[in-house]
Amino acid sequence: MSDPKRHARSGSPYEARYGFSRAVRVGSVVHVAGTAPIWPSGQVDPDPEAQADRCFTIALHALAELGGGAEDVVRTRMYITDAAFADAVGRSHARNVGVAAPAATMVIVAGLLDHRWKVEIEVEALLA
Repeated sequence: MSDPKRHARSGSPYEARYGFSRAVRVGSVVHVAGTAPIWPSGQVDPDPEAQADRCFTIALHALAELGGGAEDVVRTRMYITDAAFADAVGRSHARNVGVAAPAATMVIVAGLLDHRWKVEIEVEALLA
């Protein structure tokens, strides 16, 4: 019997090390893991809005790999390390997934895995 799940991987070194996929599709539901603002070179832009844009780029690429798009997003969770970043991250959210008007949560956290990260984003989608 074949696995009913489909996986997308982004190449993050954490995927193999910690045993997870960037995204998993089960039926018409896609869960995209917490996504950090890392460029392929390992660089992290210090600007919180650029970081959020990078998170959405990675997350939406994984979603597309599994057959979805921004219009399919039904829920987002944004973890930020400072309330001062809320507007910048919110602008990115509007640009990247606002077309779907998903249920959204933004939470201030004490820190993320890498001290350079100001934001980490999760996405869930329901495909038509």
